[in-house]
Amino acid sequence: MLTHIPAKIIALDLDDTLLKDDLTISDYTVSVLQKAVQKGIYVTLSSGRTDNAILTYVRRLDIAGTQGGRYIIAQNGAAISDLHERKAIYSRVLEGDILTRVYCKAREMSLVCEVYDASTIYIPQPNKWSDIDAKLSGLKQQVVADFETFLMKRHPKTVVPGEPEVLQKLQAELKEEIGDRCVIFTSKPYFLEVMPKNTGKGEALMWLAEHLGIPQSQTLAFGDAMNDESMIRLAGTSVAMKNGTQEIKNIADCISDYTNDEDGVARFIEKYVLNDC
Repeated sequence: MLTHIPAKIIALDLDDTLLKDDLTISDYTVSVLQKAVQKGIYVTLSSGRTDNAILTYVRRLDIAGTQGGRYIIAQNGAAISDLHERKAIYSRVLEGDILTRVYCKAREMSLVCEVYDASTIYIPQPNKWSDIDAKLSGLKQQVVADFETFLMKRHPKTVVPGEPEVLQKLQAELKEEIGDRCVIFTSKPYFLEVMPKNTGKGEALMWLAEHLGIPQSQTLAFGDAMNDESMIRLAGTSVAMKNGTQEIKNIADCISDYTNDEDGVARFIEKYVLNDC
């Protein structure tokens, strides 16, 4: 029976995990995570979002100035930033030929690709799906005229937004063609993501833990969807949210008793992490 988890670093997915459905964080959750930081635990937000889209929630937690709130994992594990030094300390990128192949395959299905920097979604043309992404992330959009050339500069990841059934077909074709050179998954039913090979939130968490001298056994991760898969698989202790996908629940060590909308993360941490620090 689970009684106490000796976590030294806690990695938290945002959407549908730490965040409520209305994209907020409750005062109760803020207080619990601040207590964790005060106990010397690193609390690291780990998201598919870019740095600037994550910083909104770091500010809400009010932990950026602490040692425990110093690091964030962005773009589904393609980047780790040190907020005190204001720089990336870890980064992975997709090669240009992979990016352009995804772009061409997507275009054949009347879909668009997106790539990102810390504050901007870059797109080949305006579309309703990128508008949805911009609204969710709070990032600005910029149309790039010669998008294929822009992709050759290499980027941490690309996202193809669209109708889920169309994305499933695209995902199957991309996996068959280039699946040995990259990671391909759906983070939400309407977002298909392509990442560099051997890149994910889990790999980033393991790198950061080693960087901080924390053993794998003292890493704790929370997630709900397939972009959390490597983090759930690699963490010393992993927690799938009650509202998470069945695939993630199947590989997690634990399933939270509460959903994201019920402060599931904070309730779990208070019960199993802060009970004997």
